[in-house]
Amino acid sequence: MVEAIRRFLKHETSVGILLIVAATLAMIAANTPLNVYYDLLLSVPITVAVGSLAIAKPILLWINDGLMALFFLLIGLEVKREFLVGELSSRSQVILPAMAALGGMVIPALCYAALNYDDPIGIKGWAIPAATDIAFSLGVLALLGKRVPPSLKIFLLALAIIDDLGAIVIIALFYTTDLAIESIVLASICLTLLIAFNRCGVSKLGPYIVVGVIMWACVLKSGVHATLAGVALAFTIPIQTRNEYGRSLLIDLEHKLHGSVNYWILPIFAFANAGVGLSVAQFQSLLDPSPLGVIIGLFIGKQLGVFGFTWLTIKAGIAKLPTGTSWSHIYGMSILCGIGFTMSLFIGTLAFEETGPEYLIADRVGILVGSFISAIVGYIVLRYFTPKPTSKETT
Repeated sequence: MVEAIRRFLKHETSVGILLIVAATLAMIAANTPLNVYYDLLLSVPITVAVGSLAIAKPILLWINDGLMALFFLLIGLEVKREFLVGELSSRSQVILPAMAALGGMVIPALCYAALNYDDPIGIKGWAIPAATDIAFSLGVLALLGKRVPPSLKIFLLALAIIDDLGAIVIIALFYTTDLAIESIVLASICLTLLIAFNRCGVSKLGPYIVVGVIMWACVLKSGVHATLAGVALAFTIPIQTRNEYGRSLLIDLEHKLHGSVNYWILPIFAFANAGVGLSVAQFQSLLDPSPLGVIIGLFIGKQLGVFGFTWLTIKAGIAKLPTGTSWSHIYGMSILCGIGFTMSLFIGTLAFEETGPEYLIADRVGILVGSFISAIVGYIVLRYFTPKPTSKETT
């Protein structure tokens, strides 16, 4: 049994499967008599106090503000590594996925805005369909095995990483509340200290983590979303500095976080946020502008944006198709980019957390429907309507 679990966790599809299981359990809990206990669990208050500083939040917000900061820390580490030494370290490598990611954010957002421009509340969710879920999209791609060339997976990974970076920028610029200047000043001092650690070659993670936690608390109190503290911390972790074991500080921390984030934090987040009570009224509400904008943005806008901007970039002679891929491969992958699950749920929570449950629940249903359709149709296109790669391309 232990060996079987280890093999499962090493498989590329395991994270996606765990997210599906967590979301399914949440849906079951929210649509059965268990819903009372589900809501009670997520509303249990937890208070952490140090002297006069106290942070009191229900479990749901500790998950969304606290645990997800670790998710953003991991994303920040991956982005920094890819830009310094990975697939995004040169202009020729970054231009095509960057343009595809740009299209995959702009066009879905415009699709949503076109349906909600006259609704002052609904328009707040314009960024929901702009996100792509790395775990789910790569998980579906992995189900196809050697049916797709390895270069397509690399292209999707680079695109999704840039997409996540764009989502981080959107959250920082558009989803903040009233700012507390004193807390921002304290957070800035923490960030300055972290940069000093980097410049001075501090080779132990402890100082970074301690100051990073203090910075997170300051950002939480500042009105800027606390998860951005994870990104700021990630960008200060050095990649060249080695620890006592001779490993890169950044890569070592990335490896340590990878399992915890993918196999614990993301499933917990999915369980806490995907529990939507379904009813006839909920499905009827899918035709309302906000959830319909999410569905159209994820399924139609994503494929138009990713495929269209990729086509324009290649036809302009700026970049070339990834090795071994065809236009049908790019189109199928563009559809998979409409799987917005984790990041879309997160942005939806930020957009509608103060407007009451009406928009929040309807848009969560829209996210689930749009992501599900994108996953199924993208899989079908890549499975049945693309040429098989040659043996040379799969090695």
